This record gives sequence, structure tokens and C-alpha cells, in this order.
Amino acid sequence: MAAQDEKESLLKEETGAEMLKNREAAMESSKKKESKLILYHWTQSFSSQKVRLAIAEKGLQCKEYDVSLPLSEHNEPWFMRLNPAGEVPVLVHDDRVICDPTQIMDYLEETFNDEKTPKLIPETGSTYYHRVQHYRELLDSLPMDAYTHGCILHPELTVDSHIPAYANTRIRAQIGNTESELKKLAEENPELKDAYISKQRRLKTKLFDHDNVKYLKKILDELEKVMDQVETELQRRAEETPEEGTQQSWLCGEFFSMADVSLAVTLHRLNFLGLSRRYWGNGTRLNLESYYDRVLERPTFRRVLGHVNNILISAVLPTAFRVARKRAPTFIGTTVLIGLLGGGSKLLLPGHIRMHFLS
Repeated sequence: MAAQDEKESLLKEETGAEMLKNREAAMESSKKKESKLILYHWTQSFSSQKVRLAIAEKGLQCKEYDVSLPLSEHNEPWFMRLNPAGEVPVLVHDDRVICDPTQIMDYLEETFNDEKTPKLIPETGSTYYHRVQHYRELLDSLPMDAYTHGCILHPELTVDSHIPAYANTRIRAQIGNTESELKKLAEENPELKDAYISKQRRLKTKLFDHDNVKYLKKILDELEKVMDQVETELQRRAEETPEEGTQQSWLCGEFFSMADVSLAVTLHRLNFLGLSRRYWGNGTRLNLESYYDRVLERPTFRRVLGHVNNILISAVLPTAFRVARKRAPTFIGTTVLIGLLGGGSKLLLPGHIRMHFLS
């Protein structure tokens, strides 16, 4: 009898422990849902665009704060304390601060993985997983900032660019100003001196490389090989679903993956720079051309990077930037700010263009 009582007591303890475990799991799940995601980004930043598209594809609620690169908000002390590299995007989730775009997207995938949240990376070990990771790494290794800055400084290498002709002159005029600004900030904020000096050195190196026409031509030629790989992979997807009326696949399968996030934003940037005709608009990569057309119609993509009117009144824009600027991180809804500036994925910045405004 005593043994039976002891057994029942142990069962009750186990049941109670299980209940406690389930309750803690439920509380943790609830905490994840209630906890706030905050993204510091710039609408025109390539890395920011990838992170924002990933957030949209996963259907996550996220407060966004536009850190204006044209107004050098990313160089201000409050932001340098958040990210000593002085670069966007930065994700804040409760007490965690993540500054690298790839790490941000990995974190979002690992943290928000319940059944109702779309997966952008397949299960580890699967064929799809290795395929997604391969193309994601391939695309993320592209020197997109060099393409961007190089094509702005040397528009003769582009066709049908969306960047205005005066951007070249404006950028060159701002190079010296940016270096002086970083030096001054280093003197005014001794606790951030090393961060500012480091950023100044990185900027000098980038400017030297990106203004080198020989280097730019070399990396643009190398991009041809990457686009060939992508075209071949898209052809494989087309051959897997040959039946008319069958839902067309994306880069790695029927699902839109993290590799598609990278490819979609990459193609959109190349189109913006005036490179689409070279890489897919001339009839040589029909799968890539079809893919980009489908991307443009995807609801999440349209919401984050959709078509916008890029004709702005240059006399009004500087005033709008000054109105929008905040010395401290006050959260402004993206929709409100874009409405104020008339901006979006092709927002042009007369009078305030910085060398790194599209990085």
C-alpha cells in the first residue's frame, strides 16, 4: 500500500512538473509574440531592403525607424553607440542588438519559427536547405556597394539608369565633407573616437576602389558568371514544372526562400543602376527576366520595394529631410516618412546625396 501511495505521489510530481514545463513553454511563446522587434534602417540601403523583405515575407510585426543616411544620422553618437560600425540595418529585439544583415535574417528565422510563420530556410540537412544556402551565399558575396557607387560615379557603364546625371557631381563634392564630419565627431565624442576613425578609414578604402573603372569593369564581368548560374538554376525549376498552368517555382523550389530575398533585391538594385539590359533585358537570360517580372508582382515585394514616383521637387526635398530628422531615435512609421518624402525604392536625393546612401 505504501509502495502504491509512493508511486501515485511520484506520478503526481511528474505530472505537475510536466504541467509547469508546458506553462513555461506557453509563457515563452507568448513572450516572443509580445516582445517588440525594432529595425533601424534606411529605405535606400541595399542591406536594409533585404532585411525588410525577409520581415515582410515572414509576416512579422516590426517597428521601423528610418536612419537618414543623406543627413548622416548613422554617424550621430546615439546610433554609433548602437552600432559602432555606423551602418544600417540594426535589429533590436528585447535586450538583443544585431547589426549584421545576414545574422539578422538568421536570427529572425531561428526565433520566429512556429507553424503559422513562413519558413525562408528549409530544414537543415535537406536538399533544399543546401540549395538555398548555396545561392544565398553566392548572391550575398556580391560587392553590391561597389556596383552601386561605381555605377553612380561612372554612368557611362550603365544604360537606362534611374539615378540622375547630377548625382556624380554631388557625390564627389560630399566625399571631403564626410571625412571632415567623421573627424570632427571623433573629436567631440572621445568615447567613440576609435569607432569614428575606423569608419573614416573604411570609407577611404571604399572610395578608392569604387572610383576605379578597371576594377568596376572586372567585377561587372564576374557578375556575368553568377547570373549564368542563376539562369541555369531557374531553367531547372522550369523543367521540373513543365505542365501549362502549373504554379511556377522560385529559385530553389516552389517556395520563396531566403535565397529569393537576396536575388529579388539584387535584381531590383541592378535595374535601378541601369544594368538590367546587360544582365537579362537583352533576351539572353529569359528565365531571369521572367523571374524578375514575377518578383515585381509579389505582394510583399510591392509593399517593401514597389514602384514609386522618382520625380521629386529638389527645392522641397532638403526641407522635408530637415523636418523628418530627429536627434534621438523617435520611432517613425515607414509609411509616414515615405509619404512625407515621396520616397521608396527609387527615391532620389538631390542636394544631399552621400557616397554611402545606397549601401
